[in-house]
Amino acid sequence: MSALAARLLAAPRLARWRLGCTGARQGVAGALLLALLALPAVRALLEASMWRHMVLQFPLWMLAGALLAGALPARARAALARCNAHGISGLVGVAMVLAVLMVPRALDLALRSTPAEALKCAALVLAGGALRLSWQAAGRVVQGFFLGNVLPMSFVVGQLYVDSPLRLCNAYLLDDQERLGRWLMALAAAVAVAWVARVFWVLARPESCNTQ
Repeated sequence: MSALAARLLAAPRLARWRLGCTGARQGVAGALLLALLALPAVRALLEASMWRHMVLQFPLWMLAGALLAGALPARARAALARCNAHGISGLVGVAMVLAVLMVPRALDLALRSTPAEALKCAALVLAGGALRLSWQAAGRVVQGFFLGNVLPMSFVVGQLYVDSPLRLCNAYLLDDQERLGRWLMALAAAVAVAWVARVFWVLARPESCNTQ
């Protein structure tokens, strides 16, 4: 009995230890990803093409931020949650970052100016962390409002890139611009379908029916 009681008492401590290890591993993974993305060779590879710049590099920087956010201690998470009720503040920040960085002028500045590049990367890392800390707290209504603004914006920007007869970004060729536009439209549609399917799947589960 004493051994069993000791195990039961140690269970919450073991769970906290495992959670801390998971957070620490995520933090290490995020730091390693940051270091990899900051390498000049990797930056040059991803920024050599307009579609890789926006479709690959942007999400990778955000992923690094999301991993780092997973390593935050519980006290820091609680402090941030007080300023981020229902995930609204965080998701608004993410939407603003994405809206600014989709402007062709922002890509040109990032390629020509080291401070602008550093600011772009820092903004994406913070956006990834904010998205990680805000998504679950937002709930389906706020998530839908966020996606209902970001995804149409991405689709419209993609359509503009495809239809424009002029190079909107001086650093990239017209065919690369068109390729990016198709990627943005396809990704916006895919994310919308995936989120709607996820919502219907959750609502259709027997557990959801029983709780309503």
